[in-house]
Amino acid sequence: MADNTTLPFDPETCTLETCPIEYAQITYTPSLGGNIAYAVILGLILVAQLGLGIRYKTWGFMVGMVGGLALEVVGYAGRIPLHYNPFKFDPFLQQLICLTIAPAFLSASIYLCLARIVVAYGPETSRLKPRTYTYIFVTCDFISLVLQGGGGGITATANTKATNDMGVNIMIAGMTFQVVSLAAFMAICAEYAFRIRRRRELLDYGFEQTRSTFRFKGFLYALAAATILIFIRCAFRVAELSEGFNGPLANNEVTFMIFEGPMIMLATLALTVFHPGICFAGRWAEAKPMTRKQTKQQQKRALVSDMDSSDYERVTPGGAVEVDTLETSYPMR
Repeated sequence: MADNTTLPFDPETCTLETCPIEYAQITYTPSLGGNIAYAVILGLILVAQLGLGIRYKTWGFMVGMVGGLALEVVGYAGRIPLHYNPFKFDPFLQQLICLTIAPAFLSASIYLCLARIVVAYGPETSRLKPRTYTYIFVTCDFISLVLQGGGGGITATANTKATNDMGVNIMIAGMTFQVVSLAAFMAICAEYAFRIRRRRELLDYGFEQTRSTFRFKGFLYALAAATILIFIRCAFRVAELSEGFNGPLANNEVTFMIFEGPMIMLATLALTVFHPGICFAGRWAEAKPMTRKQTKQQQKRALVSDMDSSDYERVTPGGAVEVDTLETSYPMR
Protein backbone atom coordinates (compact mmCIF):
# COMPACT_ATOMS: atom_id res chain seq x y z
CA MET A 1 0.00 0.00 0.00
CA ALA A 2 1.35 3.40 -0.85
CA ASP A 3 2.26 5.65 2.06
CA ASN A 4 0.14 8.68 1.25
CA THR A 5 0.79 10.67 4.44
CA THR A 6 3.05 13.21 2.72
CA LEU A 7 1.46 13.31 -0.73
CA PRO A 8 -0.02 16.50 -2.18
CA PHE A 9 -3.00 14.42 -3.31
CA ASP A 10 -5.87 12.80 -1.44
CA PRO A 11 -6.03 9.24 -2.80
CA GLU A 12 -9.72 8.95 -1.92
CA THR A 13 -10.62 11.84 -4.21
CA CYS A 14 -8.07 11.06 -6.92
CA THR A 15 -8.94 9.62 -10.31
CA LEU A 16 -6.81 8.63 -13.29
CA GLU A 17 -7.64 12.02 -14.82
CA THR A 18 -6.64 14.13 -11.82
CA CYS A 19 -3.68 12.34 -10.16
CA PRO A 20 -0.54 10.52 -11.35
CA ILE A 21 -0.92 6.73 -11.17
CA GLU A 22 2.34 6.54 -9.20
CA TYR A 23 0.32 7.68 -6.16
CA ALA A 24 -2.34 4.96 -6.53
CA GLN A 25 -2.67 1.89 -4.31
CA ILE A 26 -1.16 -0.10 -7.19
CA THR A 27 0.72 1.58 -10.02
CA TYR A 28 -1.20 -0.08 -12.85
CA THR A 29 -4.83 -0.44 -13.86
CA PRO A 30 -5.89 -4.07 -13.29
CA SER A 31 -7.13 -5.91 -16.36
CA LEU A 32 -10.92 -5.79 -16.46
CA GLY A 33 -11.39 -8.85 -18.66
CA GLY A 34 -8.72 -10.88 -16.88
CA ASN A 35 -10.10 -10.31 -13.39
CA ILE A 36 -13.70 -10.91 -14.49
CA ALA A 37 -12.60 -14.15 -16.15
CA TYR A 38 -10.77 -15.29 -13.01
CA ALA A 39 -13.77 -14.48 -10.82
CA VAL A 40 -16.16 -16.35 -13.13
CA ILE A 41 -13.95 -19.44 -13.46
CA LEU A 42 -13.38 -19.64 -9.71
CA GLY A 43 -17.11 -19.09 -9.16
CA LEU A 44 -17.95 -22.05 -11.42
CA ILE A 45 -15.46 -24.24 -9.55
CA LEU A 46 -17.05 -23.06 -6.30
CA VAL A 47 -20.51 -24.18 -7.48
CA ALA A 48 -19.09 -27.54 -8.57
CA GLN A 49 -17.35 -28.06 -5.21
CA LEU A 50 -20.53 -27.17 -3.34
CA GLY A 51 -22.59 -29.61 -5.40
CA LEU A 52 -20.08 -32.45 -5.11
CA GLY A 53 -19.61 -31.83 -1.38
CA ILE A 54 -23.35 -32.10 -0.75
CA ARG A 55 -23.72 -35.08 -3.07
CA TYR A 56 -20.94 -37.11 -1.45
CA LYS A 57 -21.22 -35.61 2.07
CA THR A 58 -17.55 -34.57 2.22
CA TRP A 59 -18.44 -31.87 4.72
CA GLY A 60 -15.05 -30.90 6.14
CA PHE A 61 -13.39 -30.93 2.72
CA MET A 62 -16.29 -28.96 1.25
CA VAL A 63 -16.17 -26.22 3.89
CA GLY A 64 -12.48 -25.53 3.27
CA MET A 65 -12.81 -25.57 -0.51
CA VAL A 66 -15.97 -23.46 -0.63
CA GLY A 67 -14.59 -20.98 1.90
CA GLY A 68 -11.32 -20.57 0.00
CA LEU A 69 -13.01 -20.28 -3.39
CA ALA A 70 -15.56 -17.78 -2.08
CA LEU A 71 -12.73 -15.57 -0.81
CA GLU A 72 -10.99 -15.86 -4.18
CA VAL A 73 -14.14 -14.71 -5.99
CA VAL A 74 -14.62 -11.79 -3.59
CA GLY A 75 -10.95 -10.88 -3.98
CA TYR A 76 -11.09 -10.72 -7.77
CA ALA A 77 -14.40 -8.86 -7.57
CA GLY A 78 -12.52 -6.26 -5.52
CA ARG A 79 -9.96 -5.83 -8.31
CA ILE A 80 -12.63 -4.91 -10.85
CA PRO A 81 -13.33 -1.41 -9.36
CA LEU A 82 -9.56 -0.82 -9.27
CA HIS A 83 -9.59 -1.01 -13.06
CA TYR A 84 -11.61 2.20 -13.09
CA ASN A 85 -9.92 3.84 -10.12
CA PRO A 86 -6.73 2.28 -8.67
CA PHE A 87 -6.64 5.03 -6.01
CA LYS A 88 -9.56 3.55 -4.05
CA PHE A 89 -8.57 2.04 -0.71
CA ASP A 90 -11.53 -0.25 0.11
CA PRO A 91 -11.40 -2.38 -3.09
CA PHE A 92 -7.63 -2.61 -2.70
CA LEU A 93 -7.99 -3.84 0.87
CA GLN A 94 -10.73 -6.26 -0.20
CA GLN A 95 -8.59 -7.94 -2.83
CA LEU A 96 -5.49 -7.87 -0.63
CA ILE A 97 -6.97 -9.62 2.40
CA CYS A 98 -9.27 -12.05 0.56
CA LEU A 99 -6.67 -13.24 -1.93
CA THR A 100 -4.03 -13.49 0.77
CA ILE A 101 -5.94 -15.70 3.22
CA ALA A 102 -8.00 -17.78 0.74
CA PRO A 103 -5.33 -20.49 0.17
CA ALA A 104 -5.24 -21.21 3.92
CA PHE A 105 -8.78 -22.60 3.64
CA LEU A 106 -7.83 -24.65 0.59
CA SER A 107 -4.77 -26.02 2.40
CA ALA A 108 -6.99 -27.13 5.30
CA SER A 109 -9.06 -29.26 2.90
CA ILE A 110 -5.89 -30.83 1.52
CA TYR A 111 -4.64 -31.59 5.03
CA LEU A 112 -7.91 -33.38 5.86
CA CYS A 113 -7.36 -35.78 2.97
CA LEU A 114 -4.12 -37.24 4.32
CA ALA A 115 -5.80 -38.87 7.33
CA ARG A 116 -8.32 -40.63 5.09
CA ILE A 117 -5.58 -41.74 2.70
CA VAL A 118 -3.76 -43.30 5.65
CA VAL A 119 -6.96 -45.13 6.69
CA ALA A 120 -7.44 -46.38 3.12
CA TYR A 121 -3.93 -47.81 3.04
CA GLY A 122 -3.95 -49.00 6.64
CA PRO A 123 -2.99 -47.12 9.84
CA GLU A 124 -0.25 -49.71 10.48
CA THR A 125 1.69 -48.29 7.52
CA SER A 126 1.97 -44.84 9.12
CA ARG A 127 4.36 -43.48 11.73
CA LEU A 128 1.54 -41.44 13.26
CA LYS A 129 -2.13 -42.06 13.87
CA PRO A 130 -4.33 -40.70 11.05
CA ARG A 131 -5.98 -38.06 13.24
CA THR A 132 -2.60 -36.78 14.40
CA TYR A 133 -1.82 -35.53 10.89
CA THR A 134 -5.08 -33.58 10.87
CA TYR A 135 -4.46 -32.06 14.30
CA ILE A 136 -0.91 -30.98 13.44
CA PHE A 137 -1.47 -29.45 10.03
CA VAL A 138 -4.89 -27.92 10.62
CA THR A 139 -3.44 -26.25 13.73
CA CYS A 140 -0.56 -24.90 11.64
CA ASP A 141 -3.05 -23.69 9.06
CA PHE A 142 -5.09 -21.93 11.74
CA ILE A 143 -2.00 -20.16 13.09
CA SER A 144 -1.10 -19.06 9.58
CA LEU A 145 -4.63 -17.79 9.00
CA VAL A 146 -4.67 -15.82 12.25
CA LEU A 147 -1.35 -14.17 11.43
CA GLN A 148 -2.41 -13.29 7.90
CA GLY A 149 -5.81 -12.00 8.93
CA GLY A 150 -4.42 -10.12 11.92
CA GLY A 151 -1.72 -8.51 9.81
CA GLY A 152 -4.28 -7.51 7.21
CA GLY A 153 -6.48 -5.97 9.89
CA ILE A 154 -3.60 -3.93 11.31
CA THR A 155 -2.68 -2.74 7.83
CA ALA A 156 -6.28 -1.73 7.14
CA THR A 157 -6.46 0.48 10.22
CA ALA A 158 -2.89 1.79 10.17
CA ASN A 159 -2.50 5.55 10.51
CA THR A 160 1.30 5.59 10.45
CA LYS A 161 3.97 3.99 8.32
CA ALA A 162 5.34 2.10 11.35
CA THR A 163 1.96 0.52 12.07
CA ASN A 164 1.46 -0.28 8.39
CA ASP A 165 4.88 -1.95 8.23
CA MET A 166 4.08 -3.98 11.35
CA GLY A 167 0.88 -5.26 9.75
CA VAL A 168 2.73 -6.20 6.58
CA ASN A 169 5.43 -8.01 8.57
CA ILE A 170 2.78 -10.02 10.45
CA MET A 171 1.18 -10.98 7.14
CA ILE A 172 4.59 -12.05 5.83
CA ALA A 173 5.11 -14.15 8.97
CA GLY A 174 1.76 -15.86 8.39
CA MET A 175 2.52 -16.52 4.73
CA THR A 176 5.99 -17.83 5.58
CA PHE A 177 4.52 -20.13 8.21
CA GLN A 178 2.09 -21.46 5.63
CA VAL A 179 4.90 -22.11 3.14
CA VAL A 180 6.87 -24.00 5.80
CA SER A 181 3.78 -26.01 6.77
CA LEU A 182 3.12 -26.96 3.15
CA ALA A 183 6.76 -27.97 2.69
CA ALA A 184 6.58 -30.17 5.80
CA PHE A 185 3.32 -31.67 4.58
CA MET A 186 4.84 -32.55 1.20
CA ALA A 187 7.88 -34.10 2.90
CA ILE A 188 5.69 -36.25 5.16
CA CYS A 189 3.54 -37.36 2.23
CA ALA A 190 6.63 -38.33 0.24
CA GLU A 191 8.02 -40.29 3.19
CA TYR A 192 4.68 -42.04 3.67
CA ALA A 193 4.60 -43.02 -0.02
CA PHE A 194 8.00 -44.72 0.39
CA ARG A 195 6.78 -46.51 3.52
CA ILE A 196 3.81 -47.91 1.61
CA ARG A 197 6.07 -49.30 -1.08
CA ARG A 198 8.33 -50.97 1.49
CA ARG A 199 5.56 -52.37 3.71
CA ARG A 200 2.91 -53.59 1.33
CA GLU A 201 2.12 -56.53 3.59
CA LEU A 202 0.50 -54.09 6.03
CA LEU A 203 -1.94 -52.60 3.52
CA ASP A 204 -5.61 -52.69 4.43
CA TYR A 205 -7.47 -55.30 2.35
CA GLY A 206 -10.84 -53.65 2.95
CA PHE A 207 -9.91 -50.72 0.71
CA GLU A 208 -7.84 -52.72 -1.79
CA GLN A 209 -10.43 -52.47 -4.56
CA THR A 210 -10.89 -48.73 -4.00
CA ARG A 211 -7.13 -48.11 -4.07
CA SER A 212 -6.71 -49.99 -7.34
CA THR A 213 -9.08 -47.77 -9.33
CA PHE A 214 -7.93 -45.11 -11.78
CA ARG A 215 -10.01 -42.52 -9.95
CA PHE A 216 -8.30 -43.08 -6.61
CA LYS A 217 -4.83 -42.98 -8.16
CA GLY A 218 -5.86 -39.84 -10.04
CA PHE A 219 -6.97 -38.29 -6.77
CA LEU A 220 -3.53 -38.87 -5.26
CA TYR A 221 -1.83 -37.17 -8.20
CA ALA A 222 -4.38 -34.33 -8.14
CA LEU A 223 -3.79 -33.82 -4.42
CA ALA A 224 -0.03 -33.70 -4.97
CA ALA A 225 -0.40 -31.26 -7.87
CA ALA A 226 -2.76 -29.02 -5.89
CA THR A 227 -0.35 -28.92 -2.94
CA ILE A 228 2.59 -27.96 -5.16
CA LEU A 229 0.57 -25.28 -6.97
CA ILE A 230 -0.62 -23.69 -3.73
CA PHE A 231 2.95 -23.86 -2.41
CA ILE A 232 4.19 -21.97 -5.48
CA ARG A 233 1.48 -19.35 -5.08
CA CYS A 234 2.26 -18.86 -1.36
CA ALA A 235 6.00 -18.59 -2.03
CA PHE A 236 5.27 -15.93 -4.65
CA ARG A 237 3.10 -13.98 -2.20
CA VAL A 238 5.87 -14.08 0.44
CA ALA A 239 8.33 -12.65 -2.10
CA GLU A 240 5.77 -10.04 -3.15
CA LEU A 241 4.95 -8.84 0.36
CA SER A 242 8.61 -8.89 1.38
CA GLU A 243 9.25 -6.07 -1.08
CA GLY A 244 6.35 -4.05 0.35
CA PHE A 245 3.29 -2.70 -1.42
CA ASN A 246 5.48 -0.34 -3.41
CA GLY A 247 7.81 -3.12 -4.58
CA PRO A 248 8.21 -4.31 -8.18
CA LEU A 249 6.32 -7.59 -7.70
CA ALA A 250 3.34 -5.93 -5.98
CA ASN A 251 3.02 -3.57 -8.95
CA ASN A 252 3.56 -6.04 -11.79
CA GLU A 253 0.26 -7.33 -13.10
CA VAL A 254 1.80 -9.95 -15.39
CA THR A 255 3.50 -11.85 -12.56
CA PHE A 256 0.37 -11.46 -10.42
CA MET A 257 -1.91 -12.88 -13.11
CA ILE A 258 0.46 -15.84 -13.61
CA PHE A 259 1.40 -16.83 -10.07
CA GLU A 260 -1.80 -15.90 -8.23
CA GLY A 261 -5.02 -16.84 -10.05
CA PRO A 262 -3.87 -19.68 -12.31
CA MET A 263 -2.14 -21.53 -9.46
CA ILE A 264 -5.37 -21.55 -7.44
CA MET A 265 -7.59 -22.32 -10.44
CA LEU A 266 -5.50 -25.31 -11.50
CA ALA A 267 -5.26 -26.60 -7.92
CA THR A 268 -8.99 -26.40 -7.25
CA LEU A 269 -9.86 -27.70 -10.72
CA ALA A 270 -7.71 -30.78 -10.13
CA LEU A 271 -9.52 -31.44 -6.83
CA THR A 272 -12.86 -30.98 -8.59
CA VAL A 273 -12.20 -33.36 -11.47
CA PHE A 274 -10.73 -35.88 -9.01
CA HIS A 275 -13.04 -35.04 -6.15
CA PRO A 276 -12.44 -37.25 -3.08
CA GLY A 277 -16.11 -38.12 -2.83
CA ILE A 278 -15.98 -39.62 -6.32
CA CYS A 279 -12.52 -41.13 -6.04
CA PHE A 280 -13.23 -42.87 -2.74
CA ALA A 281 -16.17 -44.56 -4.51
CA GLY A 282 -18.63 -43.35 -1.90
CA ARG A 283 -16.46 -44.58 1.00
CA TRP A 284 -15.25 -41.17 2.18
CA ALA A 285 -17.19 -41.51 5.44
CA GLU A 286 -15.80 -45.02 6.01
CA ALA A 287 -12.26 -43.66 5.74
CA LYS A 288 -12.81 -41.19 8.56
CA PRO A 289 -10.21 -41.82 11.28
CA MET A 290 -11.65 -43.18 14.50
CA THR A 291 -11.43 -41.29 17.75
CA ARG A 292 -9.67 -42.82 20.75
CA LYS A 293 -13.05 -43.79 22.22
CA GLN A 294 -14.16 -45.47 18.98
CA THR A 295 -10.85 -47.34 18.78
CA LYS A 296 -11.29 -48.71 22.30
CA GLN A 297 -14.87 -49.75 21.53
CA GLN A 298 -13.72 -51.57 18.39
CA GLN A 299 -10.98 -53.35 20.32
CA LYS A 300 -13.51 -54.37 22.98
CA ARG A 301 -15.90 -55.75 20.36
CA ALA A 302 -13.06 -57.67 18.72
CA LEU A 303 -12.08 -59.14 22.10
CA VAL A 304 -15.64 -60.23 22.84
CA SER A 305 -15.94 -61.71 19.35
CA ASP A 306 -12.75 -63.73 19.87
CA MET A 307 -14.02 -64.98 23.22
CA ASP A 308 -17.38 -66.01 21.75
CA SER A 309 -15.76 -68.09 19.04
CA SER A 310 -13.07 -69.70 21.24
CA ASP A 311 -13.22 -73.15 22.87
CA TYR A 312 -12.55 -73.98 26.47
CA GLU A 313 -12.12 -77.20 28.47
CA ARG A 314 -13.77 -78.20 31.72
CA VAL A 315 -13.42 -81.27 33.95
CA THR A 316 -16.65 -83.00 35.03
CA PRO A 317 -17.08 -84.48 38.51
CA GLY A 318 -16.46 -87.89 36.95
CA GLY A 319 -13.06 -86.82 35.65
CA ALA A 320 -14.03 -86.58 31.97
CA VAL A 321 -12.87 -83.61 29.88
CA GLU A 322 -15.56 -81.78 27.90
CA VAL A 323 -14.96 -79.11 25.25
CA ASP A 324 -17.59 -76.44 24.75
CA THR A 325 -17.77 -72.97 23.32
CA LEU A 326 -18.74 -69.89 25.24
CA GLU A 327 -21.82 -69.50 23.05
CA THR A 328 -23.29 -72.88 24.13
CA SER A 329 -22.12 -72.50 27.71
CA TYR A 330 -23.72 -69.06 28.04
CA PRO A 331 -26.83 -69.11 25.90
CA MET A 332 -28.05 -65.86 27.46
CA ARG A 333 -25.27 -64.00 25.55
